[in-house]
Order: sequence, then C-alpha cells, then structure tokens
Amino acid sequence: MLDRREFVKNLLVDREDLLVVCGLGTPTYDVAACGDHPLNFYLWGAMGGAAMIGLGLALARPERRVLVLTGDGEALMGMGSLATIGVKRPGNLVVIVLDNQHYGETGMQPSHTRAGIDLVAVAKACKFADGLHVSEMRDADRVRALVHGGRGPILVQARIASDDAPRVLPTRDGHALKLRFMQALNAD
Repeated sequence: MLDRREFVKNLLVDREDLLVVCGLGTPTYDVAACGDHPLNFYLWGAMGGAAMIGLGLALARPERRVLVLTGDGEALMGMGSLATIGVKRPGNLVVIVLDNQHYGETGMQPSHTRAGIDLVAVAKACKFADGLHVSEMRDADRVRALVHGGRGPILVQARIASDDAPRVLPTRDGHALKLRFMQALNAD
C-alpha cells in the first residue's frame, strides 16, 4: 500500500501550472501538506463534487492539465460523474482516487471498494481513455507522467494505507479560495 502523503507529494513536485481540485477531507489535507498553492481548489463540504468541478475546468481550459484528487467515498458517491466525464472525454483530465477502503471523514466505516467495487473498471465502462490500479511507490513516476502528459480522461485507483496522517488545514474560507484560484487561473 502507498503512503498517501509521499504519493501525493510525488505527484505535485515541480507541478508548474497544474490545476488541482481536492476532494473533501483527507485529499485536501494531503495536498495542503505538500504546500499551499493558488492553483489548489480545496472543497469543503462538497462531497461528490470534485470530479465534476475538475471536468468543468478541463472543458473550460483545454490547454491546461487538471488533476482531481479525491477519496474512495467521494468517488463512490459521485459515480454518475464518471459517466459524464466519459461522454465529454476531456483529454487533459486525470482523476486519482486515494482509496483507503474506508469512509475516513465519518468514522472509518468500510467503503464499497473494500467489498470489491473496482473504480477503474467503472471508469473504463464509462469510456475513460485509460485507468489503472497502483499500490506501490514504484508506480508513482508512471502516475506522475500520466498526470502531466497522459491523454485523458484517466482514472487511477491508488490503494493507500488507512492510517490517519496529521491534518494540514488550508483556509476554510470558500469565497477567498474561489477568488484566489480564479485570479491565479486568469493570471496567464
């Protein structure tokens, strides 16, 4: 299993102008732990929305790479978004599901991925261009290459340890985050 923080850090090193949408809870803490950035869009209380926000960004800005980092609980909640992404087929979108097989924000109840639900198979059935399972750090460079240059849409189901890393909290001011992100996005 992957160490979530090490894996996310590897994806974001030398990120340049990568747009990053962080799902509810631990994906946000993981990205913030790697260093706050104005092109990080943190979601607070919007469970199930990360993939659709990523899709909107990918369609609006096809010249930019878009990474959605989300958890298995959120991905399971928003499975319909995978179908919409598959229909729209944005070539610049990568969705990485940090899968600890638990609903971490509500008490570590087992999620459906623990029961064998395969999100890569779902994405492929939804016409994603590519999808893969990863569970070892030796796979991180391959995933990083997909994030920064793979033809999407791509879904990566990353099996991570279910440990509880310390929370690194960026600002919770949604309005300020939105304005900061929009300003950074439009600065180029």
